[in-house]
Amino acid sequence: MRNKIAVTEETYLEGQFLIAMPGMEDGRFARSVVFLCAHSDEGAMGFIVNQPQDVGFPDLLVQLGVMDEDQAIKLPADARDMMVCNGGPLDRSRGFVLHSDDYVVESSMPVSKEICLTATVDILRAISDGSGPRRALMTLGYSGWGAGQLEDEIAQNGWLTCPGNNGLLFDSDVELKYERALETLGIDPTHLSVVSGHA
Repeated sequence: MRNKIAVTEETYLEGQFLIAMPGMEDGRFARSVVFLCAHSDEGAMGFIVNQPQDVGFPDLLVQLGVMDEDQAIKLPADARDMMVCNGGPLDRSRGFVLHSDDYVVESSMPVSKEICLTATVDILRAISDGSGPRRALMTLGYSGWGAGQLEDEIAQNGWLTCPGNNGLLFDSDVELKYERALETLGIDPTHLSVVSGHA
């Protein structure tokens, strides 16, 4: 299968998913689905959304000093169950929240028509007291590419791309996100080739 995309100013991939091909050389991205938040001729930045962290959201709030353990036990179910993912290999000590656009503060960055990114502790407090966004996913760390690097990886058959999808982005069933992302393109994962095609 050939996947060569010339990325021009009109085809930046913000708000889209990157889906790792089976031949992905970087093991940190094996079977990963990445939601791209920024893409320009200077590079790209996004978050892996299907690699869950070992730490749960309540434990993270306690570690960050947002609340104590007694308060964490009383969190609303939505906050208690919020997914925390490994967003990528860069800046792993920093947290980022991808969320629906019903919660916007000064530090929020719009990514697409319905998705925002906020990286301040205020959103964690809002989620914990029930005043946060309707849908959210937290990551620790992010994924980044330098100028032209992502385009090269796509041209070398490292990634497939598909439009962003809120249902897939916020779905808590991380085990199936990779297959579901491929299905949006009509692709059976067992039919993917690890060898890039050449015309």
